[in-house]
Amino acid sequence: MDTNLSILQKVRYSPLNSEPFSFWMKRDDLIDPVVSGNKWRKLKFNIQKANLQKSVGILTFGGAFSNHLIATAKACKLNGLKSVGVVRGEELNCNSNDTLIHCTKYGMELHFVSRSEYKTKSDELYLNELKSQYPHFYIVPEGGANYYGVIGCQEILQETANDFDAIYLAGGTGTTATGILSSAPSRSKIHLVSTLKGDFLKHEVAKALTGITYDKEVTENIIQQLKLNTDSHFGGYGKVNKSLLDFMNDFYRQTNIPLDPIYTGKAMYAMVQDFKKGVITDDNVLFLHTGGLQGAKKWHKELLYLSN
Repeated sequence: MDTNLSILQKVRYSPLNSEPFSFWMKRDDLIDPVVSGNKWRKLKFNIQKANLQKSVGILTFGGAFSNHLIATAKACKLNGLKSVGVVRGEELNCNSNDTLIHCTKYGMELHFVSRSEYKTKSDELYLNELKSQYPHFYIVPEGGANYYGVIGCQEILQETANDFDAIYLAGGTGTTATGILSSAPSRSKIHLVSTLKGDFLKHEVAKALTGITYDKEVTENIIQQLKLNTDSHFGGYGKVNKSLLDFMNDFYRQTNIPLDPIYTGKAMYAMVQDFKKGVITDDNVLFLHTGGLQGAKKWHKELLYLSN
């Protein structure tokens, strides 16, 4: 993957009933059409680790529409590794949707499990069973949420001047946010927009931070920079309504930048609302475009950039 494609772009957007808003955008969506954004960032060092261990491939986890699964499948194929995806939903099959179809096209073996079994994906006993079933495979947690995923995401800000007052990004596991928090200057406020209900992400980020700082006090100081938004999930993970799609279409008309409804669309909506409320001012704000556009295909009839 070529991270040189991830440009830093100045964007100007005029929200409805508001003054124009200017901000910077890190275009990680341009890295690759499939292994894009934070997906590649979180896989980069995991793939290096798998190769160093002489693993035959990578085994990981995801839902039926997981961007992480399809990104892993393609990244492994490009790097000469096999791939196995443990998929939540025993009623599914390899032809259930475009995501799973493309996973198999990239050579991924799909292992479908019940939702109750999937909940045990982090249990040591269950992982040992998988290791026995798939020997010599390197196991990566769902969403690439481990140490190597975090240090991969640290590189995002290293490719910028890293002097922003506010940084906005979407979050599912909190891995990308951990990488950003641990590499941002102390004055930067990190606005993490949760795509899931609940406020558990702050705990997950703090736990991940401790895993790289090894110091509870340092972690507590860093976590003060985090501003968690739990009000822009639009009903929960994967939930999308007309107002969100209308907002995304208006943003695309003005900027020619596509967003996805699961992650970046919700994060952008939250950032624009904060601007309209005066929480942030324009210019020295960074938005992380974390890719995931393949997950928008479900709404191809509603989204301008897919229906054109």
